[in-house]
Amino acid sequence: MRLFGALYARVLTWARHPRAVPYLCGLSFVEAFIFPVMPEIMLAPMMLGRRHKAFFYANISLLFSLLGSLVGYALGHWAYQGIHPLLPSGMQHTIATWVGHLRDDMSRHWLAMLGALMVAALQPVIPMKFVTWAAGIVGVPVLPFLACIAVGRGKRVWLLALLVRLVGERAEQVLHRNIERIGWAAIAIVLALGVWWIVRQ
Repeated sequence: MRLFGALYARVLTWARHPRAVPYLCGLSFVEAFIFPVMPEIMLAPMMLGRRHKAFFYANISLLFSLLGSLVGYALGHWAYQGIHPLLPSGMQHTIATWVGHLRDDMSRHWLAMLGALMVAALQPVIPMKFVTWAAGIVGVPVLPFLACIAVGRGKRVWLLALLVRLVGERAEQVLHRNIERIGWAAIAIVLALGVWWIVRQ
């Protein structure tokens, strides 16, 4: 099923629209906490159309990704607080133990935690929404969280802008050929992480 190819085609039409910049802002915002398509898919053709504005588009996308990250963080925090009391007692204990271990690790190894957040925001395999929700559940301090997301996601969009300035259309062609693999690989990794956590518990 070519789910991501269809979404990719839709996002490309947004990129060519006269209101492409507001669409990019909206996509970057919702991708940080719910939407399955990366904003880079829209960024690439926009940058190719106006290469001299590549870094401007990258910065706009980064800004709205940060705003969306705050929404994902809040959703993770409040969803955990709201759903946790409704779960069976055994599951409540298991999840509370897991979250407690993560919080203890965070307090003891906070530099490693910040590094892991930056790496998670930088790479495209683990979806952004997974990172923002998890940070809200665990209770990562907000300002370090935003700083890590800014550095990680900033490197991604700035690297794309640099690639577009240097190699042009070949960057978009690579993305177009591999969009289904990238999309389904991301879903598979999230499911594998979920299964691993359940088995471990």
